[in-house]
Amino acid sequence: MVSMKIAEDWKDYKIIATSEGMKLERWGDVVLLRPDPQVIWKGDTDLYSVPGINAVYRRSSKGGGAWERRLPFPEEWNISYRDLTFKIKPMGFKHTGLFPEQAVNWNAMRSLIAQRMQREPGREIKILNLFAYTGGASVACAKQGALVTHVDAAKGMVERAGENARLSGVTSGIRYIVDDCAKFVSREIRRGNLYDGIIMDPPSYGRGPGGEMWKIEDDLFDFVAMCSKVLAPKPLFVLINSYTTGLQPCVINNILQLTLKRFGANVQSYEVGLPTEEGIPLPCGASGLATFD
Repeated sequence: MVSMKIAEDWKDYKIIATSEGMKLERWGDVVLLRPDPQVIWKGDTDLYSVPGINAVYRRSSKGGGAWERRLPFPEEWNISYRDLTFKIKPMGFKHTGLFPEQAVNWNAMRSLIAQRMQREPGREIKILNLFAYTGGASVACAKQGALVTHVDAAKGMVERAGENARLSGVTSGIRYIVDDCAKFVSREIRRGNLYDGIIMDPPSYGRGPGGEMWKIEDDLFDFVAMCSKVLAPKPLFVLINSYTTGLQPCVINNILQLTLKRFGANVQSYEVGLPTEEGIPLPCGASGLATFD
């Protein structure tokens, strides 16, 4: 049996159907059809013919692609998950600015933060979020009362994270850094700054603002080992997310076990997924969560 954690509590988001490399989703009142590499099966419906689709993402033979607008919809709009609110905006390369399946990890981290705060009232809990994108995890942790350092190399994504924080009523508690993540962690080691929790969502490939190259299969182990040097003596958690095709949860599990051995980590690794109206789950990525309490 595949170990999967499914984000089942969404009200403003759902997957209507999946088929032949595509998923049909409802984001609030907007229906989008876009590619998903995991969908290698055929459904019962021709998704392109479903009425009420606002936009379809069409791939280009030259790489990338573009959104084909069918029905009017706003350039951007908001959706909510529990007490969090996020801005959705269809962007290049089929993105919308949010990964709804990560709600399972938001819930887990918020629970760990709440438990630590209950045991140690008044103690600051510091979280480092690397490759932090538009800040779903940053906002979730800050909403629970943690102090978050949010690091991403893309200035536009960091600005979006700030918008998401304000939409969720988080007006303090997040420090935003536009920087290469490895360079930032190296400086934090020299400064002696420590964190109770570390989150990372590394890309398969990437380039930092100074031209720094990142390739996940070559760099992830050493990067996690380096990050372990900024963990507090009694850490709370380390979370790794990956959307790299072929990188199995067991690989993340092994990396966490080996790099965090001296902390006595308890590691669980799993797929993250979303329910569909077809009654089957859609696998979306892999996560590994190390806890220490």
